[in-house]
Amino acid sequence: MTRLDRPFLGDLFASESTVAGRVAGQRLRSVAALMLIVALALSRPLPAPAAPLRAGAAKIDITNLEAGPVNDRLHARALVLQSGDEPLVFVSIDAVAIAEIGSIRNSFLANVRAQVEKELRIPPRGILINASHCHGVVCSDIEQRTVEAIRQAFKNMQPAKVGWGVGHEDRIMENRRLRLKNGREADVRHAYSLPHDEEVESVGPIDPQIGVLRVDHADGRPLAVLYNFACHPIQAAASGGNTADVTGFSSQVIEDNLGDAVVALFVQGCGGDINPVFYKDVDHPRDAEPLGNMLGLSTLKAIRKIATRDTSTRLIQENLELPRADLAQRIDGLLAEQTRLLQSLQGTSLNLKTYLPLAVKYKLNSEFPSYYSHRYLHDRQLGRVDLDKLDADNRRNLEAYTRNIQTMEQLTRLQTNLNLLRKHQMQNLDAGKRTVDVEVSGIRIGNFVMVTFPGELTVQIGLDIKRRSPHPFTFVAGYTNGYIYYAPTADQLRNVGGAQEDSDCILAPEWQALFDAKVDEILARL
Repeated sequence: MTRLDRPFLGDLFASESTVAGRVAGQRLRSVAALMLIVALALSRPLPAPAAPLRAGAAKIDITNLEAGPVNDRLHARALVLQSGDEPLVFVSIDAVAIAEIGSIRNSFLANVRAQVEKELRIPPRGILINASHCHGVVCSDIEQRTVEAIRQAFKNMQPAKVGWGVGHEDRIMENRRLRLKNGREADVRHAYSLPHDEEVESVGPIDPQIGVLRVDHADGRPLAVLYNFACHPIQAAASGGNTADVTGFSSQVIEDNLGDAVVALFVQGCGGDINPVFYKDVDHPRDAEPLGNMLGLSTLKAIRKIATRDTSTRLIQENLELPRADLAQRIDGLLAEQTRLLQSLQGTSLNLKTYLPLAVKYKLNSEFPSYYSHRYLHDRQLGRVDLDKLDADNRRNLEAYTRNIQTMEQLTRLQTNLNLLRKHQMQNLDAGKRTVDVEVSGIRIGNFVMVTFPGELTVQIGLDIKRRSPHPFTFVAGYTNGYIYYAPTADQLRNVGGAQEDSDCILAPEWQALFDAKVDEILARL
């Protein structure tokens, strides 16, 4: 395949040396500033609130009732906090994303912000909207209902106290990236079959931490909970109906236990490569509710240990330019691999009807597969090898058919990810520039600190940010204020075409260093 031919292609992608130099320069400048700022931040006491904290919360049903059977309801939940002149708005939406994929239009964020600014005079930068990434179907008037949730939360504002803490849950999720013995990586999806067990060497990490912000009325009664956790909520409902999935059930458990008026906002973390546990189980119906119940109960354990107090809020919101990938060379490589795999398919006398019973027989007894042992022994005693010859032919055909199956499985994975690469190559070319603009926000509420990003961050990125942060209660939210597909680590992007996270991505590997530098700077300033 030749490169996609566009007039500006030569200028579209910076050379590796240019991008690397820019990244290195920014990192060096950031490190010097960071050391000084972190030292000052650590020595600085918790800031006193500029004014008594006020908070309000609300939730609105956003279920699409025309999209087929409904298993459970989807919601837009809003929380408004204010300790000074500028309110801070959190919105959690039970949707796959708030742009690009799913039914929510790309203009959603700008339209909601504009309407809220017009009505409530809340600046756009103070409105943070996170998609849970469940695959439920929302109503067509999602913009109006989201604004209404914010409107009601703003109207409900009253004196409040907040507290922060962490919970733990490690039973409901698993890292879906598989490190293979050949040095490549694959992932666990319903879109294609898995590599064979003997090919898998290890799996990636999870983040069991639940970040919790508890919001109480002035008299100590619970008002709202904001909780952050990393997992794709894509287990689905056993009924097959529309569902808010794992995190919809967990929010319901929290609300049911704390009281009907309490609003529990789930904020998706770095769940890009984190699946629900037993995601490809074929022996039991897919059912998100037990997993959601466990997450909700683990969050409640943390909530009940948190003391609340009056405190201040702070927001830092900045725009960041990240480099787009040029995927043409990798697309060419996958096309060559596709051709090689197709040409490796060999004819065999078996079809599926004859293959399956033979495979079972030869697994049950490899020494005497075609009949009882006495017949083999009788023939051998007489010098006949008819059954042995039959077995040799069958084994040869079984091995050829099995190789064909394995090759076809590889082809399905390759084809699916190749289509993603082609899609994003066209997007990057059509963008007309070699960078993509994203919002990166840092929020501090007392000692609760959160950084947000619009992409599907993989879990290692969040773990590393938490490790580096000068704040002990630091959490990371992806899927926030836009959507730019997956944002895997630079190391994972060496595997482009092998798994969804590195194929369903518009970013060049250098994006991570730029993002990490910006996050470190924001955390230091907070």
